[in-house]
Amino acid sequence: MAAGKIVVGVDGSDHSVRALHWAARQAGLAGAELVAVTAWEYPVWGGLTPEAATYDPQREAAKVLTETVERALGAAAARQVTRKTHKGNAAEALLRQAKDAELLVVGARGYSGLKAAVLGSVSLHVVQHAPVPVTVVHGA
Repeated sequence: MAAGKIVVGVDGSDHSVRALHWAARQAGLAGAELVAVTAWEYPVWGGLTPEAATYDPQREAAKVLTETVERALGAAAARQVTRKTHKGNAAEALLRQAKDAELLVVGARGYSGLKAAVLGSVSLHVVQHAPVPVTVVHGA
C-alpha cells in the first residue's frame, strides 16, 4: 500500500484501542497518515438539569479521543495522529472520513448474527458500505 491515509474508529473502548494499535502499526509499515475518528450525538435526557445546560458532547468526545490515543500509543506517537470528531452516527462519520482513505479500521465488540443486526453494529455497517477495504480487529 502506498502512502495514503488509514482511518480508525476510536470510542475509548478496549475494542477501539486494539483497532488503534493495529492501525498505527499498519500506518507505520505503509508510511500512511493515521486518522483517528470519533463521533458524538446529543444525549437524550428526560428533563433539563444543571448538568445538561453545561454539558458539551463535542468537547467530551474530543477529550475521550485525545486521551485514548495518548494512552494507547504514548505521547510522542500520539502527536503524529490526526484526530477528528464528527457530530452524528459513528458508522456514517467513519464512512465519510474513509472516502479518500486507503483503509478503514474498526474494532469488533464480538456481536454476530441476529444480535449484530438488531443492535446495528458499527463494524457491520461499515463492512457493508465502505468505499475502501475494511479491517475489523477482534479481541485478543
